[in-house]
Amino acid sequence: MRRVGSATVGRIYAEFTGRKARERESMQCPQILGIDEHRVHRGMPFATTFCDLKNHRIFDIVPGRSERELAAFLSRLQGREKVKVVCIDLSSTYRALVRKWFPNARIVADRFHVVRVLQHHFLELARQIVPELKNHRGLLSVLRRHPSRLEERQQGRLGKLLADHPALQPLHEKMVELWDLLRLKHQTARACRHHIGRLLRLIEDLRQSTFEPLVRLAKTFHHWREALVTMWRFTRNNGITEGFHRKMKLIQRRAYGFKNFHNYRLRVIAQCG
Repeated sequence: MRRVGSATVGRIYAEFTGRKARERESMQCPQILGIDEHRVHRGMPFATTFCDLKNHRIFDIVPGRSERELAAFLSRLQGREKVKVVCIDLSSTYRALVRKWFPNARIVADRFHVVRVLQHHFLELARQIVPELKNHRGLLSVLRRHPSRLEERQQGRLGKLLADHPALQPLHEKMVELWDLLRLKHQTARACRHHIGRLLRLIEDLRQSTFEPLVRLAKTFHHWREALVTMWRFTRNNGITEGFHRKMKLIQRRAYGFKNFHNYRLRVIAQCG
């Protein structure tokens, strides 16, 4: 058996990763695209991930998250006009970027981030009504979960909490009603027309509330209403992208961090692209 030195292995791997990265210069942009940010290191806090949601692989990663930082990459990107769907979280920066650089794409809000925004505002209000919740993770966890996913013991804790604090009952019901609406998938165009009226009514109910967290939530959902509606038709989401972000963290840990972003990009494309 012929032995291969570590230098040879390193050279072969460098050639392989370099070739994979150069392929990106001539590749067409995926038609179903996920865009999200992730942290790299202190010197470069954020990078933007472009994920091929159809084929479940990373298309590319670019340092920064503002349009100024991403403009050079986007201007070279081939096939931008053929992109059909772009999934993003509720980031105004990314929404403006998609509208400018992907003119024919439909913007789909990422369901995970939308539900997390919903939970954040309702739990903020719950802490204001019941201050002791701030130091009670168990009860916060029960409020954060959908009732259908609670075990019998957890349902008992939720029932006792709502019985002890009646002011939470209508707020929790409103959160669950809106949550159920946002969880819908595989909806027909006809069904979506019905759901749109219901969504707008719920947003208006929040806007008329006397509670500041709910008013802010209504404002956010109103600004993103088109992207929320498209969630019912398009089932793609950035859960795939988030999964790759976990893998990227493992890549960083194995290397004890990357000071050179070029090397980090090569490694990510080789293992995730």
